[in-house]
Amino acid sequence: MADLRRVNYSELVPEYDDTDPDGYRAGMARFGPSLGAEKMGASLYELPPGQSICPYHYEYGCEEWAIVLSGRPLLRHPEGVDVLSPGDVVCFPEGPEGAHKLTNTERETVRVILLSDKPTLAVAVYPDSDKIGVYAPDNRDDIMVRRESGVEYFDREL
Repeated sequence: MADLRRVNYSELVPEYDDTDPDGYRAGMARFGPSLGAEKMGASLYELPPGQSICPYHYEYGCEEWAIVLSGRPLLRHPEGVDVLSPGDVVCFPEGPEGAHKLTNTERETVRVILLSDKPTLAVAVYPDSDKIGVYAPDNRDDIMVRRESGVEYFDREL
């Protein structure tokens, strides 16, 4: 098996984006491409105390799983909140029932792997801020809008 692609998640070094606002300064190491994955995405997230991976959201066209490696992240979901433990695996199905947000409320750094299928077009809904994001394969037509900016189907058509 000389062509076997392998990643050891304990050796991954997450990178931080200095432009992320406080509260969302999570490190990320995307490793799906290193495995040659085309239909699945995989990323390791590192959450320092007080930080979240992203705002509360759900997706259409995408199912996600979270696997807790270390720490005890707080999971907000449609039924409330739960504290997860190392070894816990949770699934976020597409649609409102899969809404989620992972936050580190403890002193210990949290490490979580998120797995997802990779649709050619993804839509994320952010209920707290009433925004919708559309993400195209080449990012050319990506957009984030507020629901109230919606227009009628034939608006500006001739």
